[in-house]
Amino acid sequence: MRYQSIAVALISNAAVATTLVAQGPMRVAPSGRATTQVTLTLVDSAARASAKPSIIRIDYGQPHLRGRKLLTDSLVPYDKLWRMGANTATTLSTDLDLVIGGKSLPKGTYVLQSRPSRGGWKLFIQKEGTRPEMPEMAPVRYNPADDVAQVDLRQTTLPAPVESLTMWLIPSREPGVTPRGQIVIAWGTIALGTDWSVK
Repeated sequence: MRYQSIAVALISNAAVATTLVAQGPMRVAPSGRATTQVTLTLVDSAARASAKPSIIRIDYGQPHLRGRKLLTDSLVPYDKLWRMGANTATTLSTDLDLVIGGKSLPKGTYVLQSRPSRGGWKLFIQKEGTRPEMPEMAPVRYNPADDVAQVDLRQTTLPAPVESLTMWLIPSREPGVTPRGQIVIAWGTIALGTDWSVK
């Protein structure tokens, strides 16, 4: 019985391989999509059972260094707006009113962009209407009228490089009534961060 299952699996794998060859050569996309998410629920178990959880989520294209240097004109140049990812815009969606880096952010969906400079990084949070479908290396469109908030990001140097752009929404474990945490962004040897809390 065991050998029959193995034989079926081998035949299935061979069929898949034949189909792929028949379709022609394939290529791997240079980047994929990634998300980070925090789910908030009510403390009271009876209320939690009847209530929908609230979600805070960041969705972004995840580029990779692949031997390149990060802060260069061809990847992430100084003093220019960067989409904070690859391909389509990076978005932050929240079911709750938040405070990010000391700035109020009503519930909704926003586009995140940043501007690196030698003096530090700044996060731009913009209305969702600024979310064009952008080719991978197209210039980022920016309209100051769409800004909801601008936040200075804390910067640290990592001891070892991170190959792929990675973002985390990290909830705090400190006791307290107000849910809070950090947004952390890491790529290469750069780590950036700011605080978030529910308003």
